[in-house]
Amino acid sequence: MIGIFDSGVGGMTVARAIEQCCPGYPFVYLGDLARTPYGSKSPAMITEYSHRNTDFLLNQGAKLIVIACNSAASTASTFLRNTYSQRIIDVISPAVARAVSVSETGKIGLIGTRATINSGLYEQRLQAARSDCRVYNQACPLLVPLVEEGWLGRRETKMIVKNYLRPLRDKQIDTLILGCTHYPLLKKIIVPRIGRRVQIIDSSVEVALHLKALLAADEKMRSELYCPEQSSRFFVSDIPAPVHDLASTIFGRSVTLEKTDV
Repeated sequence: MIGIFDSGVGGMTVARAIEQCCPGYPFVYLGDLARTPYGSKSPAMITEYSHRNTDFLLNQGAKLIVIACNSAASTASTFLRNTYSQRIIDVISPAVARAVSVSETGKIGLIGTRATINSGLYEQRLQAARSDCRVYNQACPLLVPLVEEGWLGRRETKMIVKNYLRPLRDKQIDTLILGCTHYPLLKKIIVPRIGRRVQIIDSSVEVALHLKALLAADEKMRSELYCPEQSSRFFVSDIPAPVHDLASTIFGRSVTLEKTDV
C-alpha cells in the first residue's frame, strides 16, 4: 500500500493522479486538516507533524510514502529520509524536472506557501538542474485557506489570484510551477491570469508520473505495492463542513472520510 499525506485536501489531487496513473495500487491517505495550513507554521512544527503523519501511514501498512505537501517536502523531506528506511517520494523533484525540460527561456515562476518559498529548495533544485534558469518566487498564503473553505469560484478568490500572479506575469515567465498541491484546484482561475502561453507545471500530475516510472523499473516495488483487490482509505484529523464536497470534486465520486488523531 502507498501512503500519502498532506496538510489538508490538496494532497487528494496527488492521490487522484496516482489512482489514474497507477491503477491497482491502493493507497492510504492522511489529510491533517486539524493543523492546516502547514505553510504558516515553523519548520520545527512542520517536521514534527510530518513525522507523526509518516508514523501513522506506516502503521496502516504503507510500504512507500508520498509527501503530497510542498511545505512538508521542502522542510521535512531530509529528516524523514534520514529517519525511515522506507522509500519516500516528494512532490518537488518531479515538478522541477518537468519545469526545466519545458521552459524555453529559463524564466520559471513558482507559487507556494511561505514555508515552501522561504525554504529555497525549489530554487536550489531548479538552478542545480539548469544553471541558466531564473526563478521568480511568489508566496501565496491566502490560497490554501480559500481552497479549504471551498471558495474555488468566488470573485474574491479570482482577485487574490490575480494580485499574486501580477509580479510573475510582469517578469514574462514562460513556465509556472504550482508549488502547492491545493493549487491545481485553482487552475481554471490561474491559467487565464498568468497567460495561456505559460506552461503550467502541476506537481500532482508529475509525482504520479514519477511513481509510475519507478514502478515500471522496479519489480520488487511492484510486487509489494500491487493489490487490486484492496480498497484505498482516506483519513483526516478533522472534518470541516466543505471537505466532503471538495473530496467529491477531486475524485468525481463520493469519498468516505475516516476521522483519526495524529
